[in-house]
Amino acid sequence: MDAFLTIIQSVFKVFQDNILTKPEFFVGILVFIGYLLLKKPLHDAIAGFLKATVGYMILNVAAGGLVTTFRPILAGLNERFSLNAAVIDPYYGLAAVNAGLKDLGLAISFTTLALLVGFFWNILLVALSKLTKIRTLFVTGHIMVQQATTVTWLVFFAIPELRNMGGVALIGLLVGTYWAVFSNLTVECTQELTDNAGFAVGHQQMLGVWLTHKISPKLGKKENSLENLKLPKALQIFNDNVVASSTMMVFFFGAIMLILGEPFLRELDKANFPATLAFPTYIINRALMFAVYVCILQLGVRMFVAELTESFRGISDKLLPGALPAVDCAATYGFSHPNAITIGFLFGMIGQFVAILGLLVFHSPIMIITGFVPVFFDNATFAVFANKRGGVRAAMIVTFFSGILQVLG
Repeated sequence: MDAFLTIIQSVFKVFQDNILTKPEFFVGILVFIGYLLLKKPLHDAIAGFLKATVGYMILNVAAGGLVTTFRPILAGLNERFSLNAAVIDPYYGLAAVNAGLKDLGLAISFTTLALLVGFFWNILLVALSKLTKIRTLFVTGHIMVQQATTVTWLVFFAIPELRNMGGVALIGLLVGTYWAVFSNLTVECTQELTDNAGFAVGHQQMLGVWLTHKISPKLGKKENSLENLKLPKALQIFNDNVVASSTMMVFFFGAIMLILGEPFLRELDKANFPATLAFPTYIINRALMFAVYVCILQLGVRMFVAELTESFRGISDKLLPGALPAVDCAATYGFSHPNAITIGFLFGMIGQFVAILGLLVFHSPIMIITGFVPVFFDNATFAVFANKRGGVRAAMIVTFFSGILQVLG
């Protein structure tokens, strides 16, 4: 039995390392299989695989660029002012729980097995959709790894009696149920946003997306969405998301960089801030990279979503009737006004700063620093859904309070 489990674990480890944690290949393979099930010619299936994979890789380039450009600047506040604070960031958390598992004397392979159980449990719940009502298959591999690892550490830390294969199986059932049920909550929201594009959200914000969908109509009117916003003639240039996001980031991130100071930033970002580059030029360059990466991200989204939603019909018709893929939250960004992303980021960050100020004023024993991943991806996603249901006012209110909760939570 132990030898069999070792073989299964080894096979899945290869699958995890080379496909599941490489969402571009995972999505590409799903597209390829879907087109074959639709009886498309082989060359069409290969073309679909390539376009979906490249589209997802473009999205990854943009997402990675946003994080690597702006995360150090925000984290620099911690170092610059010796705050000894925790940074809100799932990747910091992933590194911490991996270290925690090692400290407990536990193998990281437990996480792999929990992920395996969870993934196949999700498939089973979708296959039994007539009983379970679950329609979504969570396919955002890197998020699955983050969440399975975190839950494994939490359970093993809190309940030492479960540090065994039985505990691993229970963790797998827990995370698999979470992926299935909470991504299923986003089906109605995402279908309404995308005019039935045929996917749901499978990421960190699933409950938040559902709540945003429910409360946004009470916070504003959908007729007052960004798409319908009438600006004075002199301000109509801000209807263009490149102009709007560039301007906002120059002022907003410019202020943060001025607070950090030129000497500190030269030391922090030697690669992009050589001695020959003036400080104002550096500020403008870094701020404008936000608009660059957002444009790249939207290009990647359009490429892979078009292929995935078309091809997944083959899987839902032949293998998992009625199934929808639950994918990266960024897939929704192409279905709203581009400025919704900027609004979400800006008001989410303001909310976080207000909450951090509250921690300082009330002398909190725990200090928090804004992390780029939640402040951008969470709040941009909420803003996209809020704008659809409650207009720009709802987008501002939802993301502002989201920012507060991200810190206080």
